[in-house]
Amino acid sequence: MTADWTHGQTIVNDVRLHYVEAGDPADPTVVLVHGFPEFWYSWRNQLPALAEAGYHVVAPDMRGYNRSEKPHGVAAYRITELSADVADLCREFDAPVHLVGHDWGGGVVWDVAARTPEVVETLTVMNAPHPARFEEVLRSSADQRKRSWYMLFFQLPWLPERVVTALNCRPIDRMLREGTVTPGAFTEEDVARYREAFQRPGAATSAINYYRSVFREGAKDRIPFVSAATAEADVDVPTLLLWGEQDAALALELTEGLERWVPDLEVVRLPDASHWVQFDAPERVTEELLGFIGAHR
Repeated sequence: MTADWTHGQTIVNDVRLHYVEAGDPADPTVVLVHGFPEFWYSWRNQLPALAEAGYHVVAPDMRGYNRSEKPHGVAAYRITELSADVADLCREFDAPVHLVGHDWGGGVVWDVAARTPEVVETLTVMNAPHPARFEEVLRSSADQRKRSWYMLFFQLPWLPERVVTALNCRPIDRMLREGTVTPGAFTEEDVARYREAFQRPGAATSAINYYRSVFREGAKDRIPFVSAATAEADVDVPTLLLWGEQDAALALELTEGLERWVPDLEVVRLPDASHWVQFDAPERVTEELLGFIGAHR
């Protein structure tokens, strides 16, 4: 963590987002989008490495998280709103940008690339399934449905917030530290930072509303993904999918068959990494990122 980074905030899509910025603004921009239950700090290893490699790096707190604004209501967390936030942020920092997302951030950047490809130079997704493939696998795989049980639990009112924040956010601690396969991937200081961010007023409800919105608003927001029989693609930018194979929540088969929707696709599977791939294998992830975006610089 040696980068000379700064904190800032901006209004995008009528919502105030906090972000951390590193590197020279004159250099090509990389936007890093975190997942659940995270915030900008999830990119603490990649921020300095990318800046030192000659990139301008921006890592926002997504709406509802940490220091960003927390709109009320489930509808405020529809994928169309989240996608518009990131697309506007890319425009503010001289789009097209190299766009990177993990987990929920990965779901959002898939959507950004499909709806607003003009803001994306390259797309990198980490352990977040392409939405059309996820629907396929969820319908056909009892194993994936079992892995996704928590999504149904998150549909309940108020109880999920109570559970995940119980005992000083002990469930968040377990999710992070027991979910990784590399000893010490999350330090005591790291986990304390995640707890602090998740315990900010409104943060737990906002984060869980991401999942509630999928069930309540998702049908309205679905992109008309093209069928496998057509030659057209819904994500037509150079794309890298990085996938930790030890993911407890997402089956490995989600990485297969994506060429129907993403023709310019490279898939890199990391057998010794979990869902928290950038923590289990930070140096490898940075290496893959630099190689991929450097090839399209």
